[in-house]
Amino acid sequence: MANTFKLKTKAAVGTALTSVYTVPASTTAVVIGLTVANILGASITASAQIVTASTTGENADDVYLIRNIPLPLGSSVEMMSGNKINLEAGDIIKIQSDTASALDAVLSIMEIT
Repeated sequence: MANTFKLKTKAAVGTALTSVYTVPASTTAVVIGLTVANILGASITASAQIVTASTTGENADDVYLIRNIPLPLGSSVEMMSGNKINLEAGDIIKIQSDTASALDAVLSIMEIT
């Protein structure tokens, strides 16, 4: 098994849930960190969601990591706070802001193939 550390970024995310990362086929991923930053000159809110590839069983629900967390102008937040999340092939990390083109994201993962 090969372990590969990767960085995924997404700039100027707006009001639609936007994919930052999808776990490739035949791969497991560990989310090491997820930071979002307010890039506007006003306060915004941010959300992050896991969309699971499973349609049945204990991992079949799409869930929020955070929902509508306030971000004052010029601020950022580390959503993981030292925790790790395991993802399966096809799972997706998505982010969203309440304001157009307001949010940058940095996702650090380790893929296991």
